[in-house]
Amino acid sequence: MPGPKPNPVEPDLCLPKAVDVVVIGGGIIGTSTAFELSERGYSVLLCEKGQIAGEQSSRNWGWVRLGVRDPREIPLMQEAIRIWQGLDERIGRKTGYVQSGILFGASGERSAGNLHRWLENLEGYQTGAKMVSGSELDDLLPDNTMGLTEALYTPQDGRAEPQWAAPAIAEGARDKGAAIMTSCAVRSIDVQAGRIAGVFTERGRVACEQVVLAGGAWSRLFAGNAGIELPQLKVLNTVLRTSPVEPGPQAALWSDDFAVRRRADGGYTIASGHENTVDIVPDSFRLALRFLPAFRQEWRSLRFRLSRRWLTEAGQDRSWLPTDVTPFEHCRVLDPEPSQKALRQAWASARKAFPVLEQAEIVQSWAGMIDVTPDAIPVISHVDDIPGMIIATGFSGHGFGIGPGAGRLVADLATQTTPCVDPTAFRLSRFTDGSKIRPDPGY
Repeated sequence: MPGPKPNPVEPDLCLPKAVDVVVIGGGIIGTSTAFELSERGYSVLLCEKGQIAGEQSSRNWGWVRLGVRDPREIPLMQEAIRIWQGLDERIGRKTGYVQSGILFGASGERSAGNLHRWLENLEGYQTGAKMVSGSELDDLLPDNTMGLTEALYTPQDGRAEPQWAAPAIAEGARDKGAAIMTSCAVRSIDVQAGRIAGVFTERGRVACEQVVLAGGAWSRLFAGNAGIELPQLKVLNTVLRTSPVEPGPQAALWSDDFAVRRRADGGYTIASGHENTVDIVPDSFRLALRFLPAFRQEWRSLRFRLSRRWLTEAGQDRSWLPTDVTPFEHCRVLDPEPSQKALRQAWASARKAFPVLEQAEIVQSWAGMIDVTPDAIPVISHVDDIPGMIIATGFSGHGFGIGPGAGRLVADLATQTTPCVDPTAFRLSRFTDGSKIRPDPGY
């Protein structure tokens, strides 16, 4: 079964010869960056090797969540929520954004304690987040049979439609003057006198003063060819969607066994609440020591496997010339096979919890590759050794909701504007300056 189909975005006819900024990658981060820069009057070229939102930006759960994030991301997520609230009006298109609230279920004493402790991270933010139980929980989650007695409720949180959002933002960027090229891979950067002077695409060179690498799961490969060490691996997540069903839960729910959120079409997006698949590839060994703290912390939720992915990545070129055909042209859209085990378990658990889902059918299932860093927070940073180069990647499964905020922060960095939030935690140099690198679940 093929992956979800994002709303199509037609490319421009001509590749510009020169722009202020080239953005590499047409996902939620790249399109949001292009929109923010274009709205400020900068000339922008957005280059996507495949189609806009063709990979994880259309394959994620569609959650816009502040809840249970790494505390270092909270200020940026608050900024993102403010942007989501007015985004449809700014771009003149629908993203499907709804502020529906999200519930994070507490399945036991330890889980409840973790949620209570995480809530302390929001002190002073005035989010309305709180622990709920009893009749208050029943009102938010009627007709559930999962025996949930307590949950963290984050009313600021919500959802949007992944197949709509990035394409809509891209079209909004074009309205502001951005050029959009799909099926046009950027092969490499052009560095002259020690700084960015342009990029080489498969259709020719484009002069520019700045480049933003927002390539998602492909960012490490591109960065490596440019001599930039970017520690990043890929994790596979499996998702399904159902046919419309009435009635059903309005608030999204995250539990140990499954996660569920209502879709704009009346169906539901459902996934495992904890299981992710990690394909063992050559980079698994190259980066093993850097990722060891994360693997130790998250081992219960990771399923390691040896698959065809090893041969694929072992056979990929890791360096090339601007005249060479690159791995980005050999694979326009990364469309991995979903985990049938994860599908079966999530679907069975969701139907058991919400009997109304017995009336629904699975319409589609898919998988996507999540770009992860050793500390599970993104890199949003200048590259110190290459003036004019900015990286925005490694969002570790948190990228869709935070995307508009990340785009604003990248635009601030590119335009030397006072950053909307302090970017220090997201600096690339944290991996080499002796900082302690590990995920922080906030509890």
